[in-house]
Amino acid sequence: MDEKQHYKQKDHLEYPEATMFELVQKCAEQFADEPAYEFYDKKTSYRDFIAKIERAARAFIASGIAMGDAVTICMPNTPQALVCFYALSRIGAIANMVHPLSAQNEITGYLNISGSKMILTVDLFYEKVEAALANVDHPVTILTCRMQEELPFKLKPLYLIKKGKDYLKFPKKPHMLWTVFLKHGDDKSVVLPEVTFDPKRTAVILYSGGTSGTPKGICLTDLNFNACAMQAREAIGEEFRKGYKMLSCMPMFHGFGLGINIHTVLIHGACCILMPTFNNKSYADMLRRKQPNFIAGVPTIFEALLHMPQLDGLDMSFLLGMFCGGDSLSVELKKKIDAFLKAHNAHIQVREGYGLTECVTASCLTPKDDYREGSIGIPFPDTVYCIVKPGTDEQLLPGEEGEIILKGPSVMTGYLKLPEETAKTLRVLPDGDTWLYTGDLGVMDEDGYVYFRQRLQRMIITNGYNVYPSQLENIIDSCPEVSYSCVIGVKDPRRMQRVKAFIVPADGVEPSEELKEKIMEQLRLHIAKYALPREIEFRAELPKTLVGKVSFRQLEQEEEQKEKNAEGGKV
Repeated sequence: MDEKQHYKQKDHLEYPEATMFELVQKCAEQFADEPAYEFYDKKTSYRDFIAKIERAARAFIASGIAMGDAVTICMPNTPQALVCFYALSRIGAIANMVHPLSAQNEITGYLNISGSKMILTVDLFYEKVEAALANVDHPVTILTCRMQEELPFKLKPLYLIKKGKDYLKFPKKPHMLWTVFLKHGDDKSVVLPEVTFDPKRTAVILYSGGTSGTPKGICLTDLNFNACAMQAREAIGEEFRKGYKMLSCMPMFHGFGLGINIHTVLIHGACCILMPTFNNKSYADMLRRKQPNFIAGVPTIFEALLHMPQLDGLDMSFLLGMFCGGDSLSVELKKKIDAFLKAHNAHIQVREGYGLTECVTASCLTPKDDYREGSIGIPFPDTVYCIVKPGTDEQLLPGEEGEIILKGPSVMTGYLKLPEETAKTLRVLPDGDTWLYTGDLGVMDEDGYVYFRQRLQRMIITNGYNVYPSQLENIIDSCPEVSYSCVIGVKDPRRMQRVKAFIVPADGVEPSEELKEKIMEQLRLHIAKYALPREIEFRAELPKTLVGKVSFRQLEQEEEQKEKNAEGGKV
């Protein structure tokens, strides 16, 4: 393979033989009194953060969690989730990261495949998690935390009035409250283990549906996360100085959120401003009051910026970096966002990254001062991209379209308990190195700039999350009232895409609102809320290809034409 790259940053970085916790601890020695994170105006210093981590680590050891054991974190961005994640790193355990809005059956599957002995969740989701344990094949202890435990004193009454009143006595019979669990960590006689750095040890499991729609556990190491964080800072081209802040809105169960919004910040001495949920009002409020230096998110978040009247007149010169990932950023939307930034006195442009959970998150970023229209930028240091003829390892010339493959220190070790899927995705080529086959089509120019074209397999991205049509179709088609179905993504101004299902009822079954609701009930049992169809359309038949398969592309084209017609009819 030709490994010639054109970087404006260092070509090579030295990666320490250290765990994720050890890099944060090293940073804390230098920035002990600086805030590591902030949650609703309540700041926690690096010194106190390390103390919280070690207390939780002792509690895990006292509760029987040992090196190599898995613990599931089913949480939004809260201090408890942050402390739990690094406490598991401290003792050499595995953090199994799960979307808190996952369906009950999905949570069951995540617990089973990971073998998790504990699961941390927030009181709001306790009942769902408890119900999920009914079909788990081994004992699991639920740790339940509450949002108000981490709120500043002045906000606790307001929270209790608005939301917390429903959970004052909830759960009635919890397995264990987080606050009670932490008391086990007060026993200083509990000895924390010496964790030896192992570049192949699974430290984190993140989930991606892959092209089949079946959730896959992606096994990632300390080296993967540390390398990604160090590479990202180098590619960003800005120092993370004392006092700098990142608005950490992207969720921790997402590689982008955990790898960039959290770990990159914490190993460089900056401060994470934790946001457990996103809405326009709270995001605008955070920007106005906290004036973060860096923000990172999916296109839907930045598109929402354009519709926040709370930001009118705000001087945003405090921004040093805005980074977009999780989905393709259209040229049109980038122009609108850049114009918005300029109008608000921000001397930057939005920069697009590209990556996969299989390499933690981004591994490519548009340079700070050299944007090429339609490009997703140049690879991170020590990461090599190549374009090959699909289905082969035949390298293509600059300008020729093919599958994007890459190699580097952030590439996963494999899929959890799926050796055949791992072998399809990670391949050792004649150069002796292991390459990640992304399943994405793209082009590289002669200067090494990468251009994303499209995915080789069907996939919908809504609000930055992957949705796999085949997964939804299998569930819909399992309903006795359904003959067959097809699920597609429809362009949406806020979500980028929304999910739409086309359904052909079984013989003798009449379409009805009752049938729609029955199908949705079945989907809710198996599918996360963000992946549910926003529309269901019944048809007598669906278009077919020449070989008799349902033509999802024709349905996509029909929806695109509807949108054009609607736009053309607007006055």
